[in-house]
Amino acid sequence: MRVFICEYVTSGGLRDKPLPETLLPAALQVRDALIRDLEALPGVSTILAYDDRLPAPSEDSVPVGKGDDPWICWSGLAHEADVVWPVGPETGGVLARMVRLMNESAARLISASPAAIDLVSSKLRTAEVLAQNFIPHVPTYTLDTVPADIKGDLITKPDDGAGAENTRAWPNRDALPRGGRLVVQPFVHGTPVSLSVLVRPDGVTLLCANQLHMSHLVGVLSLTGITVGAIDDKDGALAVLAQKVVAAIPGLSGIIGIDVILSPSGPLVVEVNPHATVAYAGLHAALGVNPAAFLPELIRDGRPPAMPHLPRPRPVELDLR
Repeated sequence: MRVFICEYVTSGGLRDKPLPETLLPAALQVRDALIRDLEALPGVSTILAYDDRLPAPSEDSVPVGKGDDPWICWSGLAHEADVVWPVGPETGGVLARMVRLMNESAARLISASPAAIDLVSSKLRTAEVLAQNFIPHVPTYTLDTVPADIKGDLITKPDDGAGAENTRAWPNRDALPRGGRLVVQPFVHGTPVSLSVLVRPDGVTLLCANQLHMSHLVGVLSLTGITVGAIDDKDGALAVLAQKVVAAIPGLSGIIGIDVILSPSGPLVVEVNPHATVAYAGLHAALGVNPAAFLPELIRDGRPPAMPHLPRPRPVELDLR
């Protein structure tokens, strides 16, 4: 079985632009972890494209050079593969476009559906769906609908932004910017956490709860690292929360991320990432088992092994600076 790993940043998606220093370390860690896990599975090999400004990940990787159209390259490689695993940002509809392209070219995708990706790509629409399903979440507003009586620090971020990109803190409502496709959320005190969740047709499994390490410098928030498996879900509340989120958003599949704040009043969902996040890079080491082994798309008859009782994760540090 040949699996095409198409990680947007490293596979040439930004070949006509400077490589982003803030995104590249995470992108490389995710890609390399996917390669390791897939090639550890019996009968599985990988197909790779790479931005030719980066080292080739393998001898037979296909370079995407200056002037090349990465989308044409990816379509050709998807035709050669049995399975495609696309990973990319929601920003600008990139991930949804990748999935639609791969759906035309490959029999099996490890991916959420385009409809689910479109929904969670908007933080505002995600919050609306969570509210409709009575799932605790961080309130989310447009710039012109922030309640007049809201108090305290506020956060702005692009409605379709990826991760903590372009996330800023403001001291109050009056300090907010006046324009842009931004959403506004109250700054919630608590522990920022990412849930790594396996979604299969037969159920939803919380693989790890990971602590996010954020820097807050001159009003700019950024992700500097992750401790995979740092949070112990002793009472099962985070596992139940993950199941509720997946039930509320049909079409989520594969290994996804759900960002949560552990507030004094309980866990609050911040956003949903419909793809493998950077925490994936530490999953195998934290769990002591290969998470890719439980994906139905990687089993020839589509029937993966039953989920075992996973061991308590061993914390694994990922540095993203």
